[in-house]
Amino acid sequence: MTGPTTHRPGTFAWRTVNISPAERAGRALMGLAATIIAIVLLTGAGGALAVVLEVLLLLAGLDLLITGATGHCPLYAKLGHVPRTRRSRP
Repeated sequence: MTGPTTHRPGTFAWRTVNISPAERAGRALMGLAATIIAIVLLTGAGGALAVVLEVLLLLAGLDLLITGATGHCPLYAKLGHVPRTRRSRP
């Protein structure tokens, strides 16, 4: 088993901020809203399909909330995406 990959010398890729400040705020707000809505919907869930969809909404909301709060998106890191505001200038 190998350890976490490094992004820059001395730092781990999962600890780097790879989301712009505006996107972080948007993710956090949308994630919080989706999480709250999913919890409210789950309290009155009817059928099995409704419960599955509400749980998926909850998981998506939590993902957005966590990536917005930490500033790190694992998918961005895997794809090598760096927002324009986070790129170093030549």
